[in-house]
Amino acid sequence: MTVRRTRTALAGVLTAAAMTVAALATPAAADDGRGDGPHAATRESLRAQVRAGVPGAVGQARDAGGTWNGSAGVADLRTHRPRLPQDRFRIGSLTKAFVSVVLLQQEAEGRLDLDDTVEHWLPGVVRGNGHDGRRITVRQLLNHSSGIFNHTEDPELRDQLTKTFFRHRFDTRTPRQLTDIAMSHRPYFEPGKGWHYSNTNYVLAGMIVEKAAGRPYADEIVRRLIRPLGLRGTSLPGTSSGMPGPHGRAYGKLTFGPKPTDPVHDVTELNPSWGGAAGEMISTPGDLNRFYRALLGGGLLPGAQQRQLLTTVPMGDEIPGGRYGLGVMPATLSCGVDVWFHTGGIHGSGSLAAATPDGRHTAAFNLNGDWAGDLGGLLEAEYCGTKPHTAAKSQGLAAMTALR
Repeated sequence: MTVRRTRTALAGVLTAAAMTVAALATPAAADDGRGDGPHAATRESLRAQVRAGVPGAVGQARDAGGTWNGSAGVADLRTHRPRLPQDRFRIGSLTKAFVSVVLLQQEAEGRLDLDDTVEHWLPGVVRGNGHDGRRITVRQLLNHSSGIFNHTEDPELRDQLTKTFFRHRFDTRTPRQLTDIAMSHRPYFEPGKGWHYSNTNYVLAGMIVEKAAGRPYADEIVRRLIRPLGLRGTSLPGTSSGMPGPHGRAYGKLTFGPKPTDPVHDVTELNPSWGGAAGEMISTPGDLNRFYRALLGGGLLPGAQQRQLLTTVPMGDEIPGGRYGLGVMPATLSCGVDVWFHTGGIHGSGSLAAATPDGRHTAAFNLNGDWAGDLGGLLEAEYCGTKPHTAAKSQGLAAMTALR
């Protein structure tokens, strides 16, 4: 998760998350290391991530030809074991789509309306320094047009997540504590008058899920999505700092603008409650593909809610030309292929999941280092066959660092 999301438009290149931080019933094709086959460019792009300095990269694609798994580098710098398709990793902001779907399902059931105010569900929570939950809707939380300050941009919390990480890595932070941090700052703009990525939006969205359901938001994700889709490698750790197995290690430099000489730290164990509903989840490439296939294929939402999921707002000056839906973003790649995607980053982990608009071609990738790599290059490689270092030709794919 990024302590601050830097949104530099890079003319069609989606950079990897930097520490700034159902299924097809076909057999998986092993990555045999050869350069032939329809996923040759993807295989080479995975290797390019390692050449760029990432310890290890892993990915899976599913299309009409079946399921393909590929990897490069190592899952553990000490043991040198390779990355495996079944390995679990922290997915950061990819959590947001799960939360958005649950809220949309609740709307379809008549439990809430996306145009309800935040105040209606969370009286008195969004108040102070110009914030006013009476003027902000649930929809504006989900598409980041609320103007609410992003708690992970708070200087003190940012330092705890970087400079003093090892002193604070196991700290528990409640959703109300996170929203109070946001309320101590001014909003970015009046509700609906701009766009700014704010993790606090989804912390609040998780709180609203709980109010509407009468149970923890994590239970709703498990009940509505994880169990029905059979996502056996996906979980919500809450305040637990451990990783369920199998998993590799996660590596970070714990600094902004890292230099090649900066030390690399093992940051695998941490309490992700500072991200909460904005980015706490753990998953696998296969589970992310299964979820995105159902998400874009229309298997999770009625038609009216599916249309709302994919209704976008402009990202404005932060990402010129970029648009954001409700936890997913559209892009047109260099070869003209349209995809919906999202990135996710947290200490030592940068991830991306994507699908074509019909959900039939999905791809999911993870890097286990947060200071290098090119997730956009992986996306271009998979959908366009673009080789490394030429992905800048793509149009409409904004450069975004992921949630910290």
